Amino acid sequence: MAGPIVRRGAALGLGAVWWWAAVRLAVAPGAGVLEGAVAAGGWGLSLLPVHCVAKSRAVGAVAAGRWRAAWRGKPGERGRGGGEGGGGGGAL
Repeated sequence: MAGPIVRRGAALGLGAVWWWAAVRLAVAPGAGVLEGAVAAGGWGLSLLPVHCVAKSRAVGAVAAGRWRAAWRGKPGERGRGGGEGGGGGGAL
């Protein structure tokens, strides 16, 4: 029960600090490096959940072990996944 409360409290507190820094940058003439670093860091962290996806859910991700199986020559694993080149035994 304490875990979700602590997480929500931390998120609320960090969100308040970010908003303080953003508003101070916008309206205070004496805002400086500290406010800028807090605002930029919070903005960068806000992008993280949008652009990070688990490999198992990513569209077009190569399955774990696929290239290893192709190099070893396992026929059941070769050729899956959209026609990318594999083990290299073509005629020259």
